Amino acid sequence: MHPTKRRDLVMKTVQVEGKVEINKLSDELNVSPMTIRRDLVQLEEDGKLIRTHGGAVLPKPLITETPFSTKQSRQTEQKKLIAKKTLPLIKAGQTIILDSGTTTLELARLLATRDDITVITNDIKIAAELIDSQLKVLVAGGELQNNIGALYGPQTHQFLKNIHVDTFFLGAHAIDMEAGITSPTFEKSLIKQLMIEAAETTWLVADSSKFEQKAFSKVCDFNLLSGFISDENISDDKKEQLSSRIKII
Repeated sequence: MHPTKRRDLVMKTVQVEGKVEINKLSDELNVSPMTIRRDLVQLEEDGKLIRTHGGAVLPKPLITETPFSTKQSRQTEQKKLIAKKTLPLIKAGQTIILDSGTTTLELARLLATRDDITVITNDIKIAAELIDSQLKVLVAGGELQNNIGALYGPQTHQFLKNIHVDTFFLGAHAIDMEAGITSPTFEKSLIKQLMIEAAETTWLVADSSKFEQKAFSKVCDFNLLSGFISDENISDDKKEQLSSRIKII
């Protein structure tokens, strides 16, 4: 069977069942498990599925996220405070990544008056905020996530795999002492993971409403972060718990 036809059959199976298992596909298609693994690797690179232990699943749809227009009106003052606290960490000559999100958008607004750093982002709203600045701005390619403004997909992945930067400012959907940093979708988590890998240091920037929350897909544990910048509304007990795991500003 031609590889293209076999991969089409794999995709039909995962679309019907929601997931596939390597050993089961191997038996059904009469090929070796290694052949199926190669098929799954290729399909993942094409952005069609996400590999898991022993198989693969469909990417969770990105449209389930909170629209930008809704997020923009939440915790506005807290996000502005976080941006001000973050600013001193960004030194002249550095190259930074700004994650997609409304907290990092507030940071971009403060950076717009500077001319001494390079900013990389996968968020078109952040890029638009910097369009009249003197900063060097690079935008990761990819497919536009409607109502959010983020770019995602194989082109985004490839871009992030080929860069190296000083600092990544990571936004968060959910933060939990046990679960770590989590995101609503596999795709969001993967992009954040690639940004972490591309950076020398990673700082988490998120308001207190994200704390003690869990989302679907794991991004990372606290040990991969240099610190956590938040607002003043985290209780002393929670700050004490967090400070044992991560530097808090």
